[in-house]
Amino acid sequence: MRFGSWVFPISQNSKNDGHVIDDTLTEIDRWEALGFDSIWLSEHHFDGATAYADPVVFAGAIAQRTKNVTIGFAVVEMALHHPVRLAAQVALLDHLSKGRMILGTGKGSAFNEYEYIGFGVPMSDAADSISEAEEIILEAWSGKPVQFKGKYWDLAFPELRPMPLQKPHPPLLRACISRESTIEMGFKRRPILIAAQDNHSIKDRLQVFTKSLESTEITESGMEDILDQVWVNKNIVVAESRSEAEEIAFDGYTREQTFFKVARDKYNPKSGSPGLSKPREISKKDFDNIFITGTPRDVAEQISELDKIGVKNLMMKINTGEMDRSIVFRTMDLLAEHVKPLFLTG
Repeated sequence: MRFGSWVFPISQNSKNDGHVIDDTLTEIDRWEALGFDSIWLSEHHFDGATAYADPVVFAGAIAQRTKNVTIGFAVVEMALHHPVRLAAQVALLDHLSKGRMILGTGKGSAFNEYEYIGFGVPMSDAADSISEAEEIILEAWSGKPVQFKGKYWDLAFPELRPMPLQKPHPPLLRACISRESTIEMGFKRRPILIAAQDNHSIKDRLQVFTKSLESTEITESGMEDILDQVWVNKNIVVAESRSEAEEIAFDGYTREQTFFKVARDKYNPKSGSPGLSKPREISKKDFDNIFITGTPRDVAEQISELDKIGVKNLMMKINTGEMDRSIVFRTMDLLAEHVKPLFLTG
């Protein structure tokens, strides 16, 4: 099993943004030094939910200060990006990182209408436009002239330069919120990102995805290659005792969810878009479903359960709710020393 860090640092005070960004870079340095596999970046704007806001620019900094970790997006809010510009940016990042980029796409936030308003993008277009945008990106990475006319874009250009370093191109993954989008990506033979949820739901998603892949009459080796690129997300805290880990994690989770709710109440228009989802209230059940907590032994047992249901790649959010750096580093160190060696890939 590969281990990745989902770098999602909230900044509760705008005056601390720079400090949080610096701390995040330090966390990334330590993650690589401990020999983990990947770093994953998210995207949110205007509220401090992701302190660095722009994952594309931030990835450039990471590409220059790291040597080994894969750098993925989980995800870029595709509705806020022009697909040709993003294709060119990721191609450049692929060269800067010497072939370490993964492009993960998602339609954008289901909760923060103010992000769409800030970019002048109708929230209603987000879900419909993503497939067209991904098609343009793949055509741009083909190395051939592109002529495209669709519902959202009408464009033509001779060829993209530079082309990505990876051949045929960096992996393109989709964050799938629904079973329907999971099935769609299986039909397209595209790897997916699965958000934090209960293990039963994760197992169901993996089974649905595998069945849709099989329906395309893909070769066994081709299917294994795609399944090997699927990443599953969980939040994690490791400590010397289970009670301490749970207390730290739940405090961080409560702090983060409260922060999100305050921002949405403050910035979303009072008459929300019909497509706007309502966040659920903070609950212990939701917490238990999305967190891995405990001693190294507890955590290894919980990760083993994911391994048994077919999870090959675990993307872990280690800093939930602007935790103290010492807590974040302790989780990293305990994972590296006691947990990672139990799940080394061959």
